[in-house]
Amino acid sequence: QVKLEESGGGSVQAGGSLRLSCAASGWLASWYRNTACMAWFREAPGEGREGVAVIYTGDKTTSYADSVRGRFSISQTNSANTLYLSMVNLTPEDTAVYFCAAAPGSYGRACTTDRSQYTAWGQGTQVTVSS
Repeated sequence: QVKLEESGGGSVQAGGSLRLSCAASGWLASWYRNTACMAWFREAPGEGREGVAVIYTGDKTTSYADSVRGRFSISQTNSANTLYLSMVNLTPEDTAVYFCAAAPGSYGRACTTDRSQYTAWGQGTQVTVSS
């Protein structure tokens, strides 16, 4: 069972930046780690959980939600044991709990922001952006 632990959340003013980290461990085998979809989701108060960025660990292909494209960047270490979300030009609308998610062994499948694709989740880290 993959274990995910987020860190790096906090409070910033609008226009500020943050980098979130997600430490991943417990992969059954390197193949599952090297062919995983990994993603960042967020959940604002009273809202559903929204996928904001995904990455395929095999070739580091990424995609983003329209709401964050150009401001957020998802990346990983070469070992894929740490996932990052770099966020710049933050706005109050980015205030949410941010979750890291993983779908091990996703070779041949598209990495999407469909929550049901992901089988491992972190506990979340709070990001608060004030105006």
